[in-house]
Amino acid sequence: MRNTLTIAGKELMGYFVQPVAYVVLTVFLLLGGWFFFSLLQHFSEMLQMYQLMGGGQTVEQLNLNAQVIAPVLHDLSIVLVIVMPALTMRVFAEEKRTGTYELLLTAPIRTTEIVAGKFIAAAVFTLIMIALAWIFPLILIIFGNPEVGVMFAGYLALALLALTFVAVGLFTSSVTQNQIIAAISSFGILILLYVISWPEAGGDTIKAILKYLSIPEHFSTMVRGVIDTADIVFFLSAILLPLFLTQRAVESARWH
Repeated sequence: MRNTLTIAGKELMGYFVQPVAYVVLTVFLLLGGWFFFSLLQHFSEMLQMYQLMGGGQTVEQLNLNAQVIAPVLHDLSIVLVIVMPALTMRVFAEEKRTGTYELLLTAPIRTTEIVAGKFIAAAVFTLIMIALAWIFPLILIIFGNPEVGVMFAGYLALALLALTFVAVGLFTSSVTQNQIIAAISSFGILILLYVISWPEAGGDTIKAILKYLSIPEHFSTMVRGVIDTADIVFFLSAILLPLFLTQRAVESARWH
C-alpha cells in the first residue's frame, strides 16, 4: 500500500506541473460554463414566454434538472471523451519514451501497485475536475429550486464515467510508447462504447447485449436520478477490466 501511495503522490504532483493537465481542466470548465449559461438563458426565455402566454400549468412543469443540468451533464460527457485521452496518454507512454519505464519495472514493486498508483493519481485529478464543475448546480441551488438528489445522481454518473475513461486511457498508454497513438486509441475505444448500440441489425439478444455495453444507456439512467445496481456494476466492471488489462500489459513488459 505504501508503494501505491508513493507512486500516486509522485504522479499526482506530475499532473500539476504538466501544461496538458491545465489545458484539459480549462477546456472542460470553460465548455461546461458555456453549456450551462446557454441552457440557463434558454430556460429563462422559455419561462418568460410561457408566463406571458398564461401557461401556468406548463410553467410548473418546467424543471431545472431536466432543462439545464441533465443536458449539461450529457454535454460534459462528450467533452470527457475528447479531453480524457489527452490527460492519460502520457501515463505509461512518457516513461517508455524517456527510458524511466525500465527503472520502474526493475524496482521491487508489484505491477499491481504500479497500476493502482497511477490510476489513483489520474482519478484524483479527474475527480477534482468534476468537483469544480459542481459550481454549476451550486448556482442553481442558490438562486433556484432544483432537485438536489437528482443532481447528485447525475454527478455520480459523470464521476463514474470519467473514471472509466481514465482506466481505458491507462490501458492504451500501457501498450505503446507513442503518446499520440495512445490518445487516438483511447479516443477510438471511447467512441465505440458510445455508438456500440447504434446498429439496428441482429436479433433481440444481440441488441440487448450491445445496449448493455453502451455507456450512454447507463449514464442517461443515472442522470435522470435513478441509481440502479446494474448501472453501478456496469461502471465498476468498465473500470476494473481495463485496469486488469493494464496490469497484464505491464507484467508482460516486466518479463520481456
